[in-house]
Amino acid sequence: MHPLLNIAVSAARAAGNFILRHLDRVDAVQIERKSARNDFVSHVDRGAEAEIVRHIRKAYPAHAILAEEGGAQGEHEVLWIVDPLDGTTNFLHGLPHFAVSIAVQVKGRLQHGAIYAPCTNDLYVASRGAGSQLNNRRIRVTQLSDPTAALIGTGVPIRAELLDRYLPMLRAVVERTAGVRRAGSAALDLAYVAAGRLDGFWELGLKPWDMAAGVLLVQEAGGIVAELDGQGEPLATGNVVAAGPRLHPQLTQWLRG
Repeated sequence: MHPLLNIAVSAARAAGNFILRHLDRVDAVQIERKSARNDFVSHVDRGAEAEIVRHIRKAYPAHAILAEEGGAQGEHEVLWIVDPLDGTTNFLHGLPHFAVSIAVQVKGRLQHGAIYAPCTNDLYVASRGAGSQLNNRRIRVTQLSDPTAALIGTGVPIRAELLDRYLPMLRAVVERTAGVRRAGSAALDLAYVAAGRLDGFWELGLKPWDMAAGVLLVQEAGGIVAELDGQGEPLATGNVVAAGPRLHPQLTQWLRG
């Protein structure tokens, strides 16, 4: 395992353990709202992020960090992109579907990623050119060619202004596939695409930390990740569609209308 990925894994596990220690005490968790009525942050998010930053700074004190709660820290050709608790709302309701997501970007290109789901102890990792793994076993996206048999993941935008664009997309996919799942963690949804648990995924209005590690996981598992409109990069626009190579063109066509 590459040294950068090794630190990402150690940091993700430490954050996951911190989160689990608070899972049975959700009633005592301190909660705040961010900009939207349904966008929450807790002291557990901040504590998990502190664990991750501590691990990174101990190994690489000069590296830059972009974290959900702490924002941008430092300038360096190596950038750590951190979501300490993707699926905060699930966590706050005791739903065991959330994850820690850490990606490493070098000179503007994603090179390593780790997504850790503490409730299932599932660890997804990828390094550019080395493939993707789940718990030390190689994973691949599905090769599904029949879209009517596809199971697609999505996320409902938390920003109301995106709903008018999103809802026709949802209808288009529901009417043409085997089903749509909205589980509440973009990081895990992308990891599930990489592992073949979902055939595809799309969402609008994401942040880089929501998807950076997941994007690399899907790519290294043989999938395609693109900006929804085909222009720009998903990490820059926040709009993403990911799927296996046979399904991706059809899914993208439906979403574009």
